[in-house]
Amino acid sequence: MDFDLELRTVPKVAAVVILSVTYARFISSHFRPGIPRLLLLLPVLSLFPFLPMLFTSIHFRTNAGFFISWLCLFKLILLCFGQGPLDPSLPFISFLSLASLPVKFPTTSDQKNQSSFHSLSPKYLLTTGIKAALFAGLVSLYRFRDQIHPYLFLVMLCFHIYLSLELLLATAAIMAGAILGMELEPHFNKPYFSSSLRDFWGRRWNLMVSAILRPSVYIPVRSCMGRAAAVIATFIVSGIMHELMFYYITLLPPNGEVLLFFILHGICTAVEGWYAQHGNWWRPPKILATIGTVTFVTCTSFWLFFPAMLRGGAQENGMMEIEAMIGLFTGDMYMVKN
Repeated sequence: MDFDLELRTVPKVAAVVILSVTYARFISSHFRPGIPRLLLLLPVLSLFPFLPMLFTSIHFRTNAGFFISWLCLFKLILLCFGQGPLDPSLPFISFLSLASLPVKFPTTSDQKNQSSFHSLSPKYLLTTGIKAALFAGLVSLYRFRDQIHPYLFLVMLCFHIYLSLELLLATAAIMAGAILGMELEPHFNKPYFSSSLRDFWGRRWNLMVSAILRPSVYIPVRSCMGRAAAVIATFIVSGIMHELMFYYITLLPPNGEVLLFFILHGICTAVEGWYAQHGNWWRPPKILATIGTVTFVTCTSFWLFFPAMLRGGAQENGMMEIEAMIGLFTGDMYMVKN
């Protein structure tokens, strides 16, 4: 991996995003929400899915895809219809940060439902540091991947995804907190304590994505087709976007496994919601519900989610990039070149 090339690409992509967001703010300041605003922003919306392809590295490409092609794109789509966190009346730096970073300002209802945190508090920084140390320890084990059982490697991959997302979003939160000086809500809320699929996907796992999908998919569909259809539609859209993220990882056409994973979870979550409406029906103890939920998510991930991520040698390429990053910081030029 050519780090110099990737690092030279970062400011170019960032410049395109900044100019695009600036244009979106200008258009939304002069045109009312609706079709005209959507048509005027369509060139920007069409451009964003292609920007991550300017990177050759899996990690750079996938992170750019998550920031730009998913979160920023959906926020701008919501802006077209006067929805979402973006408002042209916001100061430019706030508008740009909210659009381009996976952060948001906590609302009153958010603070009632879950505790907010300050991204620069000692406790949060300490927790982030511990997770960074755990991630570094996990990455160091990849040097022995030839001796690791495939199933154990998949377990390690679970922690890799969780910790890498935590650190990625925490970094963005710390940056935004330092720039804006405001408290930002957590991006994960102890997903390993989830007592149901609704709890896992709606209140604990990757809250930034949930916050974007709720106004862009769930609420509009629910208003015309009902709660169950809205749940399934939301998971379908999430599955499509994950297929795009996996394309950034593997550069292979999607085979539908990831979409099937989210359709399965969408159906199960809808059924779970229907069951929950019957208050007099039996409920398992919370500890059993938590074990069952985590087991279901883990097993279905092993079945449909992780195999799609490992297609096309993505595992080996990703490990080579990680080794190159380690070599860059440790001064091991052999690892950087290989």
